[in-house]
Amino acid sequence: MSHVLLCRTGRAAARRGLVVLLLVVPVVHGCGPDGSSDLPDGSGAAAAVRSTDGADRPASKPRGGLFADLDLDDNEKQETAAAGSRLAFSDVHSEAGIEFVYDNGASPRKLMPESTSGGAAWIDYDQDGWPDLFFPQGGSFEATSWDDQPKDELFRNLGDGRFASVAQACRLVDVEFGHGVAVADFDNDGFDDVYVCNVGPDVLYLNMGDGTFIDVTEPAGIDNGRWSSSAAWGDLDRDGDLDLYVCNYVDYDPRNPLPCVDENSNPATCNPTEMAGVPNVCYFNNGDGTFVEEADARGLNADGSKSLGIVIADLNGDQVPDVYVANDTTANHLFFGQGDGTFVESAIAMGCALSGLGQYQASMGIGFGDYDRNGYPDLYLTHFTTDSNTLYQNLGAAGFTDETRQSGLHQPTLQYLAFGTVMADFDANGWQDLFVANGHIDDFRKRTGALWHMPPQMFAFDGYRWHEASSTAGAYFERPLLGRAVASCDYDRDGDLDLAVVHQNDAAGLLRNDAELGHWLQFELIGEESNRSGLGAVVTVEQGELVLTQELPGGTSYCASHEPVLFFGLGESDQPCRVTVRWPSGCVQVLSDVSTDEKMTLFESQAEPT
Repeated sequence: MSHVLLCRTGRAAARRGLVVLLLVVPVVHGCGPDGSSDLPDGSGAAAAVRSTDGADRPASKPRGGLFADLDLDDNEKQETAAAGSRLAFSDVHSEAGIEFVYDNGASPRKLMPESTSGGAAWIDYDQDGWPDLFFPQGGSFEATSWDDQPKDELFRNLGDGRFASVAQACRLVDVEFGHGVAVADFDNDGFDDVYVCNVGPDVLYLNMGDGTFIDVTEPAGIDNGRWSSSAAWGDLDRDGDLDLYVCNYVDYDPRNPLPCVDENSNPATCNPTEMAGVPNVCYFNNGDGTFVEEADARGLNADGSKSLGIVIADLNGDQVPDVYVANDTTANHLFFGQGDGTFVESAIAMGCALSGLGQYQASMGIGFGDYDRNGYPDLYLTHFTTDSNTLYQNLGAAGFTDETRQSGLHQPTLQYLAFGTVMADFDANGWQDLFVANGHIDDFRKRTGALWHMPPQMFAFDGYRWHEASSTAGAYFERPLLGRAVASCDYDRDGDLDLAVVHQNDAAGLLRNDAELGHWLQFELIGEESNRSGLGAVVTVEQGELVLTQELPGGTSYCASHEPVLFFGLGESDQPCRVTVRWPSGCVQVLSDVSTDEKMTLFESQAEPT
């Protein structure tokens, strides 16, 4: 592929005197005032499907048809899938120098935050091209001195497989009990900033661009003193800068806790069904370094919130961001964007509030990806033990359907309690895989026989059904752990996606992806008219009859932030691809003859309206 290099100094680049490069061959773009674009006829092997909501999505069916041939012997299909699995991971945290143990403050009082906490975030804080790793820390609620508490950690990627602790030097050290974390460039200056969700006052750190951070929580107008769990950045009002949605959990003060006991009057972790939920908050970016909280005014709150998971993405194909919230023991929420900065809650109507049996579930983490290749992102929610995780297939305007049982994901997850999860094509065979971190909230072995520490799980999709691949994915999947946050990143720059996993009271895992890799493409997106982080951009890759679509979302997983890249697995074919990028601003770029097996950094063009 011969590249044409176009240089410009855009909005973000101008602030720091940078010159950025856009690599394209050739480019077709359009930015209609209504967000529309004009694509050339015959723009790919797949036809365009127009849903009833008026959105164009490329059509692509799984080879052989989704869940086709279900009359085949299930054991035979299971063996075939396992034999063909190339998934393999190695936990290399020790040799990499990632020595971090999340201290959940476990105490005889069984305080509720001990059970759910533990976040992780990938962030290239110094913009050297190598993603670094941040962990918010927990600690004891009974500590009387800051010196007695464990500290947050930031590990700088040295580029040779090793990391070095730099949190103190970077001034990225919080004194509160950390739960989750969200990373993005909220001021569009080219350096990612950090929001830490705490059991207590949250903290917003501004990246100064010189290797240090400063706490701007108060001057920015952030004031969330509730127990927050997860958060996500996204341009909810489509004005070019990022807004912040924060999930709050329940009304619980660990320093003056509600006493909860088991049937023998022993201290026990409180059941969330006995706790009152608290409203979530949403901070809208004023563009001057300050925010205003407008969740209620914008329609972004609903009754019954006990929120733990969050994703911001266009879930119905109308090119407007939506917000999906996973709630614990109450109905999940889906806030559809109306295009004017307001939202309407629609989860019940769209089929993703409850399980397919119409039951509330204890929703924690959210996996996000288009596993069935229909152009709409699907959702995988993690749940409590004895209740399986749930796979919601996204049918666009027709809403969601619970495909957990039909697709093979019901039985394998029943005995586990799951938190963080990532849906991605880890072996680049063209089909999505699922990683799930498991671990109970308390030791119920004597009371119920349930496992406490639990092994993680890996699932592979073969175009028909999901199959568990944990037994062949590496020794890590044999370890019983208390898994919480999971964050994805290509930390070693070898083309595949690796994982960071938080384990309560045990060393965090750095899972190097050792899979036998197919062909692939990776995209980093730098916005100009859109937010600089590229959140909300949609990329479609066409290679012959294969059509894959992904959006760069805000949030997903559990208490985590991923490296903001889109990874496409292409399987055995190395034929050149056609790539279409639809930016949040409405601009569209089309790249032809894109070679496989490379990472591309794409900058939003300053296209004239058409």
